[in-house]
Amino acid sequence: MRRLLAFAALVLTAATPASTGPAVVRPGARFTFPREHGAHPEFRTEWWYVTGRLATPDKRDLGFQITFFRTTPATDPANPSAFAPKQILFAHAALSDPRVGHLLHGERAARAGFGLAQARIGDTDVSLRDWRIRRLPDGRFVTRVTTADFALSLTLTPRQPPLLEGEDGYSRKGPRPEQASYYYSVPHLSVSGRLARNGQVQPVTGQAWLDREWSSDYLGGGAVGWGWAGLNLDDGGALMAFRIRGAGGRQIWAGGSLRRRDGRVVRFTPADVRFDPIRQWRSPRTGALYPVAQRLSVRLPEGVRRLDLLPLFADQELDARRSGMPVYWEGAVRTRGGSGYLELTGYAAPLKM
Repeated sequence: MRRLLAFAALVLTAATPASTGPAVVRPGARFTFPREHGAHPEFRTEWWYVTGRLATPDKRDLGFQITFFRTTPATDPANPSAFAPKQILFAHAALSDPRVGHLLHGERAARAGFGLAQARIGDTDVSLRDWRIRRLPDGRFVTRVTTADFALSLTLTPRQPPLLEGEDGYSRKGPRPEQASYYYSVPHLSVSGRLARNGQVQPVTGQAWLDREWSSDYLGGGAVGWGWAGLNLDDGGALMAFRIRGAGGRQIWAGGSLRRRDGRVVRFTPADVRFDPIRQWRSPRTGALYPVAQRLSVRLPEGVRRLDLLPLFADQELDARRSGMPVYWEGAVRTRGGSGYLELTGYAAPLKM
C-alpha cells in the first residue's frame, strides 16, 4: 500500500491549458499533497464532496452530504471589473433521517470575492458565507453548515491515504481522452461532531467518504447524467463505481476501483461495471423515476462480486430548483458488508456540465 509519506513526495505535473478556454485533463499527471486538496481554478468544474453515516447517542442511523462546488463561467478573463464572475461557488448540504422520510437540505451560492466566497489554492479551505470546509495542519478536515432544518459541525479524520482513481488519478468519463477528470477519494474518514435540530444539539459519530474531482469536460458524447456509488466496506476496504449514462439509458462509459483491506487496488474498465435496477421510486415533486435500489456488479480477478445497494429510505431526492441548481437523487445506502452513498443524476432533466 502506498503510504502518506509516499504521496507527499510526489510532484504534480500540471495539465497545460488549451490555446483558448480552460485547462484539459490529460493522463500522466502526478499528485502532491496537500496541494491537491486545494482549488484548481484553471479547470472549469471542481468539487469537494463528503458523504457519510452518523449515529446519535440514542442509536439513530442518519446519512449526510456536504458538497462544495467551484465553477469557472464562460466570461472574458480580461474584464477588469471586480464584479465580473471569475469563479462561482455553490454548496449543498443534506440530512437523511428515516423517521422524517424525505431529505432535509439547504443550498448556498455566490461569486468568489467580496468576502462572500473563496476556494483556496494549495490546501482545502472553501467558504461560502457561513458554510466552510477546511483542512487543519494535522490533516483533519473540519466543516460546518447551517440550514433551516439542521446544522452540522463535523471533524473528519483520515484513517487511510488518498486513493487515486482511474489511472493514477486520471479518470476517463467518455470515449475521448479529454473526457476525463482528475479524481481521488479519501474513504473511511472517522467522523465526530455535533448535530443541531429542532432546538437541540447532540453529539454524533460516524464514518465518511471524501471525493475530490476537477475537470473541464466531465460529460461528453451525448451524456445526460451518471450513477455513482462510494462504499466503505466493513473489512476496511473501499469500493467506488460509476456509470456515465446517455439518452435512453445507454452506457457511455463506466469505471471505478476496489481497494482491498490489505491496500491492493483493482481498477475497473467499462466492461467490469454493471448497475441493474432492483426497485424504482417516482418523485412526487419532479416526476423523475429513480432506480433507488440497484445491484452493482463488478468483475474482479477472482470472479464477479455483486452488491445490492438498498436505500435508507426512498425519498432522498435533492430538489434545488428554487435556488437555480440541479435536481438529483443522493442517498445513503446499505449493502452486505458495507455502507455508503448512491448518487443518480440526469433523471429529472439532462445534466449540463
